[in-house]
Amino acid sequence: MTDMTPASPTPAAKLKPRPRPQVMKLTDAAALRITELTRRADSDIVGLRVGIKNGGCAGQSYTVEYAHEVRPTDEVVEDKGVKILIDPKAVLFLLGTEMDYKSDKMQSQFIFNNPNQTGACGCGESVQLTAAKVDG
Repeated sequence: MTDMTPASPTPAAKLKPRPRPQVMKLTDAAALRITELTRRADSDIVGLRVGIKNGGCAGQSYTVEYAHEVRPTDEVVEDKGVKILIDPKAVLFLLGTEMDYKSDKMQSQFIFNNPNQTGACGCGESVQLTAAKVDG
């Protein structure tokens, strides 16, 4: 006679959750600039908050502002010794993005090298983004 007992499922304790991908990474120039901004701020800040807002010719634009606290819903990215807090509504649009900092004679700004960007306006102030495709 054969044993017809179904195999027992793997205990949940043995299953390890898949590591979460880091939403963004920083270049050395961006990390250095964030460090400078943090030191020069008029009040205590925990890092920079990065998000996306609707508007502009292409439909969306990046936002960067001082973060005075970590909100419970923030996605926290620590890279190269600095902290970036990402608005939860922006996570899928920023997944895989590299944040850089460029400075020349005419302007200084953070640059977002984003694989989810599908277009940009001619003036460079706004972008078109699609949500990242995440394999489940």
